[in-house]
Parts: sequence; C-alpha cells; structure tokens
Amino acid sequence: MKIAFWLYFFMFLAFFDLHAQYPILTPFALSLGAAPTFIGWMMGIYSLTHLPGNLIAGQGVDRHGSRRYMIFSLLTAGVLLLLQAHVTEPWQLLVIRSISGFVLAFLSPACLAMLASLSNNPVQQGKLMAGHGVMHTIASVVSPAVGAFLVAQSGFSLAFQMLGWLLITTSVIAMITIHEPAKTVKPAALEPKTVPSGIPLKLNVIPLRYYLLSLAIACSQGILFFELPLQTGGASGIMHTGLYFSIISLGALVTLSMLFLSKLSPYKRASFGILGVALCFFAMAALDFLPLPAILFVLGMAKGVVFPALSSLFIDLSGGQRLGTVFSLQSIATSLGSFIGPIAAGAMHGLYSPYFLAFFLLMLTLILVPPKKHAGVLTPPIGAETGRP
Repeated sequence: MKIAFWLYFFMFLAFFDLHAQYPILTPFALSLGAAPTFIGWMMGIYSLTHLPGNLIAGQGVDRHGSRRYMIFSLLTAGVLLLLQAHVTEPWQLLVIRSISGFVLAFLSPACLAMLASLSNNPVQQGKLMAGHGVMHTIASVVSPAVGAFLVAQSGFSLAFQMLGWLLITTSVIAMITIHEPAKTVKPAALEPKTVPSGIPLKLNVIPLRYYLLSLAIACSQGILFFELPLQTGGASGIMHTGLYFSIISLGALVTLSMLFLSKLSPYKRASFGILGVALCFFAMAALDFLPLPAILFVLGMAKGVVFPALSSLFIDLSGGQRLGTVFSLQSIATSLGSFIGPIAAGAMHGLYSPYFLAFFLLMLTLILVPPKKHAGVLTPPIGAETGRP
C-alpha cells in the first residue's frame, strides 16, 4: 500500500494542477480575442489529440508498465504550460493545447492500471478506484477557486508558469518514489490443472456499447466546461466560475466519501449516477427558478457515483485482464466525447441551450445501454491473477 499512498499523492498534485485550468482557459482565450466557436474547437482539439496517445498508452502500459508513461506525461505537460504562459495569439493556444492533449493521454490509463494491479480482489480494486476518485475530487474542490484566484491576483501568465512548475516538480519527485508493483505470478508447476497446456488463454471482450457510457458523460462534461464560464460572464466572472467548479467537486466528494457504495453493483451505480447527471442538465436548461449552486452540487454528487462505478465496471467486464488496453479504450471514448461536447456547444451557443443536448445524450445512452443483470462480482477468468498478459 506504500505505492498506493505515493500514487494518490502524485495524482492529487497532477489533478490539482489540471483542474486549476478549467475556469481559466475560456477567459484566457477570450482575452486573446477568440470567438466562442473557436473556443469550442480549442477545447475539443485537446481531446481529439488524446486518441493517438490513448492508442499508444494502452499497449505500452500492458507491455512496459505505468511508471515511465506517468513521468513522461507529467514532465512534458509542465513544459507545455510554461510555453502557454507566453501565448499571444489564439492559434498559438490551439497548437499548445493540441500537444498537451496528446501527452496527457498517457496519464489516466497509466494511473488506473497501476492502481488496479495493486490488488487481485475485485472489492479491493473497487475501493482503490474509489480512492482514485477521492483524490481526484479533493484536488478539484479547491483547485478551480485557486486557479481563478491566481489569475485575479497575478494574471494569466504567472498563473500558468506556477502550474507548469508544479507539474515538473511532481514528475521529478515521482521518478524517485514511484516503482512498478511486483508481479505475483504463480509457478507453472503449481497450476497444471488450472491452466492445461495447449489451451489458449481466454480474453474477455467488452461490448462496445458500454464505452458509450464514458463517451456520453465526457460529452456532457465538455458542454459544461464550455458553457458554464460563458454563463457566468467570461473573464469578468472568473472568480464565480472557479467557485462553481469547486461546488461541483464538493458534491462529488460527498458521494466519493461513501465508501460503502463500492460494494454495490457498478452497473446500477453507473446507471443511477448518469440519470442524476442528466436530470441536473435538464434543470439548468429549463428550471430557472432553481438556484444554480444547488444544481451544481447535486450534479457533483451524481458524478461522484458515476466515475468510480465506470472504473469498476470495466475491471469487472474485462475479468482483470489487459487493464492498460481496457482503460486506454475507455479514455478513447472519453476523448471522443470531450471533443464532440464543446464543439457542439459552441455551434449551439446563442441559439439553444447546450444543456438540453447534454440531457438528451445522457438519456439516450441509458436507453441504449441498460444496466446488466448482474448478481454479484464476476470471478476473474483463468490467467487473470496479475492483470498482465
């Protein structure tokens, strides 16, 4: 569990740095003279360039482990943030964000695969995924407000430089403290009856429809990241934007702290969580009499149920095999959704509420991907002891 402690610590610093940029990027692009449609493409291209990184990360993590990909991702992202501090034109920001999308694509599959490999017990893996979500959410509770405060006090350039050096420092310390967990492979002589010679290893194939869950959630989140800063006034309302993002994360922290939820079926948790997110988007689009902070808090609570549930769901469906590839495919679906969301929101902005689109996509996904009839946790198939091929 020493590895888990350090992994959580560095994930906290990395997520703190990344989430601090959410309330900053849209006002920063507006200050450079970018139009809302261009901002949508800027946010979308970041996710689109995730795709080649995800494809490389999936096979790479399975073959070589997670450590080198984590360090590369953190170090390069920090350097790019230092360059971003000196951007003067919208197209320069677009280029840097596209490269950042590629290098940060390695971080999530590497972290999740290393966490999952720390235990072979499905319940314990669920707790580790919940811990990952807790660290993610604790960082995202304070970081949007901190990012907005840094910009208000020192300007965009200095804020990006501070965040860049934080990522670089995190990567250097990770080189010293993070090591690959030992593989507990049983000797072949002890399992002749379990794995007869000549019988190929059976790999679980996850139906593609389950990846629609990650795609729809990411698409709705991209719409929120685009629309909320504009709704609160752009650059003039940057402090309100930071506080609103912190409210969302605070709501997620509430449900992530309920560790007993990891004992429930991930299929049901994902379905009810997505339903809650969809209803919150409907409330933001149509129910103006409800206070926005209250809706965002409930939205955060629903997200706190969804994200650990999706991680546990994919571990369950895969039987604990080739976790790097599984989480890479999930990240690809997430990247596609994050690409589509802000671009669609930018096209709809000023005509219709993009929140209606988020509501429609989430409800359609629930219809296409009904919860699986699942009595309990699946037993990992033969050869899945280590989560490695």
